[in-house]
Amino acid sequence: MHKMHNTPLGRVFDVFNVILLGLIGVATVVPFLHIIAGSFATDAELSRRSFFLFPEEPTLGAFRYIFSTDAVVNSLFTSVFVTTVGTAVSMILTLTMAYPLSRKNMVGRNVVMNLVLFSMLFSGGMIPTFILVRSLGLMDSYWALILPMAINPFNLIIVKNFFQQLPVELEEASKIDGCSEIGTFWRIMLPLSMPVIATFTLFYSVFYWNDFFQALLYINDNTKWPIQLLLQQLVTVPDMNIGELDESFYEQPRESIKLAVIVVATVPILFLYPFLQKHFAKGVLIGSVKG
Repeated sequence: MHKMHNTPLGRVFDVFNVILLGLIGVATVVPFLHIIAGSFATDAELSRRSFFLFPEEPTLGAFRYIFSTDAVVNSLFTSVFVTTVGTAVSMILTLTMAYPLSRKNMVGRNVVMNLVLFSMLFSGGMIPTFILVRSLGLMDSYWALILPMAINPFNLIIVKNFFQQLPVELEEASKIDGCSEIGTFWRIMLPLSMPVIATFTLFYSVFYWNDFFQALLYINDNTKWPIQLLLQQLVTVPDMNIGELDESFYEQPRESIKLAVIVVATVPILFLYPFLQKHFAKGVLIGSVKG
C-alpha cells in the first residue's frame, strides 16, 4: 500500500483526494460562517449584502434581544433537558435490551429480534401514535418528546452486534468468579463498550437536540417549545414574535434575529463532539459487520 502511494498515479490520486475533500470541507463550513457573520450584522448590511463572512459593523443587538425574552431561554432549557434526559433514557434502554439479545441462549431471542426488525420496517403511523400519546396523558409533557422515540431499532441492532463480538470467554470467566448476569454486564461488558456507547450517545443527542416535529405534534404550550421548534416557527411563520407581542420586536433587524437563533440552536450540540471524539472514530463502524 505504501509503494502504491509513492507511484506517480498514487501521488496524483492523493492530490486529487486532498483537493476534493478540501472543497467539500469549505462548502460545509462557509455557509455556517456566513450565518455567524450575519447574526452580528445590522439590518442595513443584511439587506445590502447578499453574502459576506465578516460584518462591516459588528453588533450584539440580535443576541441581546433574543436573550432578553423568555422564549429563547425557556426553549434552551427544554432542549437541554430533553436532550440530556432523553439520551440517558435511550442509552439505558438500548444497552439493557441489546445485551440480552446478544446472548444466543436467551429464551425467545429470535421472536424479540423479529419484532425489532418489524418495527424498523413498519410503524403505527403518526395518527395512532398521537392518539396513544394523548391517551397516556403525555400531551404538553417533556416525556412526549422522549418516550415515543426512546429506542431506535437500527441503533439497537448495531449495539447488539457489538456485544456479540465480545469474547464469550469474558462472560464465562466472570461467572467463574461469582459474577451475576447484571454484574457481568455492569463490570465487564460496559467498560469494554465505551466506543459504541460514545458513538450512540452522540447519535441520540443529535437526534433529540435537532428534533422539532415531535414538539410540533405534542406540545401546545409555547413555553415548553424546544429551540428547534422555536426556530422553525420563526423562519416559517410571517411576523412571528419570539417574545411578548410588543413593539420592540419590530424595531430589531429581523433577519439577524433569525440567524442569531440559528447560531444559538447549533453551537451547543457542537460542543458535545470533542468530548466523544476519542471513542467516536473507533466506534462508528463497530458492530456493523456481523449479523
